[in-house]
Amino acid sequence: MSNLLNVGSRALVANEVALQTIGNNIANSSTVGYSRQNVVLQTVEGQFTGGGYIGKGVDIQTIQRNHDEYLTRQAALSKSVAASDVTRATKLLQLEDIFKGGTNGLGAAVTDMMNAFSDVASAPTDLTARTVVLTRADEAAARFNDAATQLTNLQTGLTTELQNAAAAVNTITTNLAAVNGQIQLAKGNGQSPNDLLDKRDNLISQLNQYIQTTQIDADDGTVTVFAASSQPLVLGTKATALQVQSNPQDASQSQIAMVFGSQTVVLSEDMMGGGSITGMLKFQNKDLAEGANLLGRIATSITTVVNAQHKLGLDLDGNAGGNLFSPVSMPTGAAASFNTGSGTVNISVDAPTVAKLAASDYKVTFTSATAFTVQRLSDNTTVLPDPTTGSYDGLAIAVGGTPATGDSFLLQPYRTAASKITTAFGSPRQLAVSSPVQAAMGTANTGSLAVANLAAKSVPIPANITLNFTGSNTYTRSDTGATVYTYSPGTPIAFDSANPSSGWSLTLSGAAQNGDSITLGPANPSYAKLNAGNADALLGLRDVALFDGSSLSDGYAALMSQVGVKVQSVQYTAEVSKSIADNLETSRTSVSGVNLDEEAAKLLQYQQAYQASAKMVQIAQTIFDSLMASVGR
Repeated sequence: MSNLLNVGSRALVANEVALQTIGNNIANSSTVGYSRQNVVLQTVEGQFTGGGYIGKGVDIQTIQRNHDEYLTRQAALSKSVAASDVTRATKLLQLEDIFKGGTNGLGAAVTDMMNAFSDVASAPTDLTARTVVLTRADEAAARFNDAATQLTNLQTGLTTELQNAAAAVNTITTNLAAVNGQIQLAKGNGQSPNDLLDKRDNLISQLNQYIQTTQIDADDGTVTVFAASSQPLVLGTKATALQVQSNPQDASQSQIAMVFGSQTVVLSEDMMGGGSITGMLKFQNKDLAEGANLLGRIATSITTVVNAQHKLGLDLDGNAGGNLFSPVSMPTGAAASFNTGSGTVNISVDAPTVAKLAASDYKVTFTSATAFTVQRLSDNTTVLPDPTTGSYDGLAIAVGGTPATGDSFLLQPYRTAASKITTAFGSPRQLAVSSPVQAAMGTANTGSLAVANLAAKSVPIPANITLNFTGSNTYTRSDTGATVYTYSPGTPIAFDSANPSSGWSLTLSGAAQNGDSITLGPANPSYAKLNAGNADALLGLRDVALFDGSSLSDGYAALMSQVGVKVQSVQYTAEVSKSIADNLETSRTSVSGVNLDEEAAKLLQYQQAYQASAKMVQIAQTIFDSLMASVGR
């Protein structure tokens, strides 16, 4: 009798626990990170009798957690990669918005400024036309400044987001270490602490949203969590905090570090793999830096060529022109923290090779006290000096002090250029649009010679020189005596063939006749007020190849295209990685998630089993009562 009662009571308890477990599953069907649980039942060992083994019912072996370790870790990893790509894509959209096109864009402002010289070329003494040029120049400078300010604000916001993300990571790792301790204690009872394991897996999943991790299980039930391949974020019940620090070589940028006692380990984005922090660092160190360099190169190149040409003109009062824009001053190279020498590195634009400027930072490494190598960081290419000027990608490098072997310097020539650009004067009379060189055809000329182009190469212009034609294709010069030169229509004639950048350059058209002449020299004051040769030269800068083969007028369009292509590429990568993450999460939840239909079916099954068990206990009680009643008689 007692055996029947025991079998019934055991079945009653087992089915009650099964119903309780199913109810727990249903209650947590929408709980993030919850893994479905099942009651695992086992048969109680039967009692031997002469007639065989008599069963003694059922017992609860354990509450099993439906969980696939591989899928859980793969889902967390894929979410980490997706978080990095999505974060970077979002930031790139913000960067693209800074470099907008249309009439309000920077490109339109530069084009309007250059086009304004056409009105001055038509009316060089018109103060209104001159004022329009200065107004357009001010607008272009203001848009450069505004774009630079927006880039700075983007960096400031990014630093704040990195600090918030680091704080979130530190909170998660602290909680993770605490859960490790709870699991360590719970392991002593011999049963799996399912809810704690779910909590830990969920914390690790959350952690991977910020920074990609790897885990190693310990024998005591704890998990060691590593970031950046080998740096322990959580070691047993201890957590290591992340810190956001300023980059010692670039105070505007932030970096992520872990501190172990007196040792600080800086984590690069390449080490961290995935996570939103990685995406933000990639954007900061690659995309935002590239955007600032592209903008700064445009500002540097335009101010350099426009200023150089403006200096070759005369203003309305006959004075030599100066800078139209404030000259760009480049920062001194930032020394690496491990440098031991006293060297310094200064950089400036090498005007003759300005078209070679590349939108990049550079690293200068000294192989001796007097020799160094230059690495372009945008593509990690070693740059060789220009064979003529000795510049590197259009940059002149000057070394001061005494560097030591192994010392290195980070050069960021363009980071602040756009923020500092301003017009150098405000009076329209100072606009140097007149050519300082004048050509006068001989009064007795009989040929069809005409000036196709006359441009100053340097100022002041040398004294008058006369070209005397001795035939249709030969001439002599008054400054070289009887030396005979060959004339070819359309071929430039330089003042000094040994130094083409000196004096002036003349291009003639038409046919010459014996006895024809042309005199070239400094423009007289009355002529200087009426001609606009330098305005034509400034207007002609629109078509100069200045930016990786693109003209000055197309430079901004090339910048927008470069940023746009990167945005599209990263967006596509983000879509793919997010799709992979969603698929893996679906696979994980197919194992660990709660299916309400399935749980409802089980609920009915165990409800009936519970009722049957209760009936068994009732029957056992009735039999026992009948027996006791019979014995009592």
